[in-house]
Parts: sequence; structure tokens; C-alpha cells
Amino acid sequence: MHREHMAGRVVIFAGGSRGDIQPCSALGRALADRGHTVRLIASGVYAPLAAGLEFAPLSVDPAHVLQTEEGQAWLAGGRNPLRFVTGFKRILGPIVERILAETLDACAGADLILYPTLGFVGHHIAEHLGIAEALIHFQPSRTTRAFPHPLMRHAFGANRLSFGAVDQLGWQLLRPFVNPWRRDVLGLPKLPLRGPMHRVRDVTVLCCFSEVVVPRPADWPSNVHLTGYWFLDEPAWTPSTALTEFLAAGPPPVYVGFGSMVPRDPEETFQVVRSALRRAGLRGVLTGGACRETGRLTASAASAATADDALFLVEDVPHSWLFPRVAAVVHHGGAGTTAAGLRAGTPTVVCPFFGDQLFWGERVAALGAGPPPLPVKGLDASTLAARVSAGVGDPGIRTRAAAAGRRIRAEDGIGRACAILEPMT
Repeated sequence: MHREHMAGRVVIFAGGSRGDIQPCSALGRALADRGHTVRLIASGVYAPLAAGLEFAPLSVDPAHVLQTEEGQAWLAGGRNPLRFVTGFKRILGPIVERILAETLDACAGADLILYPTLGFVGHHIAEHLGIAEALIHFQPSRTTRAFPHPLMRHAFGANRLSFGAVDQLGWQLLRPFVNPWRRDVLGLPKLPLRGPMHRVRDVTVLCCFSEVVVPRPADWPSNVHLTGYWFLDEPAWTPSTALTEFLAAGPPPVYVGFGSMVPRDPEETFQVVRSALRRAGLRGVLTGGACRETGRLTASAASAATADDALFLVEDVPHSWLFPRVAAVVHHGGAGTTAAGLRAGTPTVVCPFFGDQLFWGERVAALGAGPPPLPVKGLDASTLAARVSAGVGDPGIRTRAAAAGRRIRAEDGIGRACAILEPMT
């Protein structure tokens, strides 16, 4: 029984794609069960994930913008700083001001705001409203000597500097929008060129990933909490008869899906995956079709997959249900999908596109729960077949993946996060 006076109004700003929003929803539901009023801010398309919570829909979806051909080209060209900055202003600039306004409106009456690092939007709102705040890290974003920032995998020994560089890039992209907003809307002084990073050093940080996967760096301060994962499970999901029959018709298949990532040529990528599974002598469950969280197979590729007895095409299956039933998972390395595969104890093959995906692929390999990551840019049937065969056939990988899964399942990341947050409400 939780004391009545501990109840507060909590706002969780969950920008990003499904992999970012699901853990926020899981935490929000746990806080709501403890008597708190919780409001989730996210793109309107994710309203079903907010069941049991107040929902404040954003009228725009940055993740959807990034999935367009123009958005994918911009992200892929991130090595050119000038093109990256100008591309941001062109592609995302028009929606930033709307997101800032809608987020502020949704925070009315809050006692505590939780928010991700990019732009530190929640920090500005907390300062304006005079409320408590906490950061959410979906990947290790706090400065450390132990490894470089997950978004900058080649720091050439300057691990600590890489974190400052990424923070500065994010701030400089958003500064032209945030500073006028602080001045004209929030009634706060503009921040200097160095940005807000020094102002949030002592803010509570919740890292919603497992110490099994990312061992806690010795130089992290005590306000950084590595809680463990926040999983959102579907309590009563029922598979289709066709999927049940496919799974029962042969040995466990391999799951292949790239989440919200869209390959430049979905048809070609499908043919590579199909050929790789054939070479490895394995069946496959593939995501495809028109839903926004899949690899968007073309009609001809979807038809070929449906006609192949060794393949089964799915639209949307909860990872928590499917992953324990397959021999291996092949995916893009998003934080949420990586967590689901490791939790299931299933060997994992990561084919990263960009961002922190290579980092998670490297963590999987370091755990011994899968082979080294295979970037999607260099994907070919022969190499993918070898990686999948190693994941399925190597007893050491299977044993280590199962051991990691048992340790992750024993954690209570949501419970730990709630215990940290409740005194703040």
C-alpha cells in the first residue's frame, strides 16, 4: 500500500519511435498503479501504447519524418557536419516549434517531468514551472572514460570528449529554436553557446537498460541510476492460427525485422535475407507489409514471402511473445529490440543502420550472445548466412544468450525507477 500523500502528477515526454515510447509507457503504468497521475506525451500514432495513462498527443511525428526517403538520406549523411546541420533545419526545423508549444501545454499542473537528453526540453519547462525533473537515457549518454558516446563510435581515445561533442551538436541544432522559445514564451534568459549541459549535471538520470549489457562505468556519479530495462508486455495477445501452425510445422525459425528502419531498397534487402536463410537451411519469420514499424516490403516481395513455405510474413507481433519461440533474431539494433532479444535469451544478429545501433550490436557481441554486428550497408547473402548460422549453431552463443536472458529477467528495472522517482513527486 502506497501512502496517499506520495501521489503526484508526472509527465513523461517520450519523443522518438516505438522503441523509445514503450519503456516510457511501461514506467508510466507502474507509477499510475502506485497512485500517481501520469501523462504521456508522444506522437498521436502511439495512442494505443498510452492505455491506462493520460495521453497528450503531439500533432507531428519526428520518427515518421526521419523514415521518409529525405530523412533517411539526411541521417545517412551525418558524417558531413555542414550537410547534417542544414538538413536538420530543412527537414525537422518546421516541426520543432510546434513540438515545443505542445509539450509545454501538456505539462500544465505537473509536479515532475521526465524527458530524454536531446535538447533538454524538459529542463527548460521544469525551470519555467518550478517543478522537479529527471532525465531518461535510452543509451549510455553520461560522460565516461569507459567507452565513447554510442553515437560516436570512433572517438580515437577521446572517450570523454565524445560525449561533449554529441551534446554540443544536439544543442547547436536546437539552439536557434530553443533560445527564442525560452525568451518569448517561457520568460527565461537565453542560454549561452555552450548550452544547458552544465546545468543538468546534478539532475537525476534514469538509464533504462541493464547492467548485464552495459556494466556501470566507475566514473559515473551517484545521481546516475542504471535501473535495468523497462519492458511493456502484452498480457493477452493471441497469435493467428496461421502463425501458430507455421511455428509448429518445423524447427524454430529465425526472426528478421528492421523496426522503424527503411532499407533503401526493400526488395533487394528481402532477396538478400531470403537467400541467406536458404543458404543456412533455416526458416524465417519476416516483418513486412504496409504498417509503419516494419521494413516496408514491396508488394512483389511480400507476395514471394507468402508463397515460400519456409517464410512467414507478419505485420505486428509482440517481441515478448515471439522472441522466445525463435532460434535467433536478426534486427537493426534498436535499443528496444535489442533488449527484447536479450531478455528472451535468444541469439541475436544485429544489422545496424546508423546511430546507437552499432553500439548495441557491439554490446551483444561482447556478451557473447551473438556474432559481431553486420552493418546493413554491407549486407550480402553469404555473410548474413554465416552470421545467422553462427547464432543458431554455436553452442557457446546459445549458452551465453540464455544466461544473459536469465539475468535480465531477474531484474526489476521499473521497480527500481519508481523507487527513485517517488520521493521527487
